[in-house]
Amino acid sequence: MKIMSAREAKNGFGLMIDSARAEPVLIEKHGRGVVVVVSVEEYERLSLTRTSEGKAVKAPKKNSERN
Repeated sequence: MKIMSAREAKNGFGLMIDSARAEPVLIEKHGRGVVVVVSVEEYERLSLTRTSEGKAVKAPKKNSERN
């Protein structure tokens, strides 16, 4: 996992996006991790949940995501 400061991510936004397409990028503020940027493909993979039969399905949306 690549690690960038918030300042580096802001100043090198294109680089951060390119990096996140290859691997997750941890963004730190004051030396502490605050967010992780991942590719759409990785997000979709992580958003899947498994049924009791082991079939992958999309996770249900939270109330805040429905509107």
